[in-house]
Amino acid sequence: MAELPELNAEEIERYARHILLRDIGSPGQRKLKAASVAVVGAGGLGAPLLLYLAAAGVGRLKIIDDDRVSLSNLQRQILFADEDIGAPKAILAAEAVRKLNPNVACVVEPVRLTPLNVMALIGDCDVVADGSDNFDTRYLVSDACFFARKPLVTAAVGQFDGSLTTLRPFERTPDGAPNPTYRCLFPQKPPPGAVATCAEAGVLGALTGMVGALMALEVIREIVGFGRSMVGRLALFDLANMRFETLSYGWDEDNPLNGKASGKLP
Repeated sequence: MAELPELNAEEIERYARHILLRDIGSPGQRKLKAASVAVVGAGGLGAPLLLYLAAAGVGRLKIIDDDRVSLSNLQRQILFADEDIGAPKAILAAEAVRKLNPNVACVVEPVRLTPLNVMALIGDCDVVADGSDNFDTRYLVSDACFFARKPLVTAAVGQFDGSLTTLRPFERTPDGAPNPTYRCLFPQKPPPGAVATCAEAGVLGALTGMVGALMALEVIREIVGFGRSMVGRLALFDLANMRFETLSYGWDEDNPLNGKASGKLP
């Protein structure tokens, strides 16, 4: 393992409240400084996610988003303001990160993920966080993270509800079973039009802030290694009724990535 970078005096003061935490401390903060995280999407989930990762001192953030700011984004995408309408989200997000914490290096990728570029875009990162708003990207990212052996924190939101899980399907559970893949949880994409998009159905703005912040927590947990991981667990949030629950899910031996027929068991 490479030697962790030291913290300078300014960083020690900046991250003092993390360093005081027994489960993070100076070693954990140095892990954050050494880490590189790819964030897919700089919108409703990506905005709070990026801000909290930057504030936490993650050393390098790669921001992947090809979209531009629109007026309807401003109800929930807290990185942007009226004067940003029409500008690239990834570039503006990087500017906000640098303003919040100049110690964080930003890599801007204002491109759409495709099967041709996804491996190159995530390959030099330690953790991937997917806050995208469509099923095609979620399946593409989760499959790519499996083959690239990258931990993935993935979340989604609906009108008043959200979900969150962490994936490490290239590893095994403590009892020796393979960890589940995204396709163990959601075997197939829903048919086109079966699930209404945010633009069609609406979404509560504050919901995206809460779920994005929890994504940041899970990324930090994956880097530092405290508490209980969300691998094999799905958190569900119902803000209409203020109900929260966590379900367990496991490996599906028929899934195409690390199922018995795949030849890619971890």
